[in-house]
Amino acid sequence: MAYKIIPSECISCGSCQSVCPTDAISEGESSYVINEDVCISCGTCAAQCPVSAIKEG
Repeated sequence: MAYKIIPSECISCGSCQSVCPTDAISEGESSYVINEDVCISCGTCAAQCPVSAIKEG
């Protein structure tokens, strides 16, 4: 199951994008977004997020 970024919790720091091994994360309008078709559910982004804005599901 792919990971998702909770927009209201995301502080747009970009730390998740820099560690994603499949480049599934991009900067959106108000927060970063994860392309679920590219995400391999490795959890690297969630572990890197300083505010725990990334959740599985």
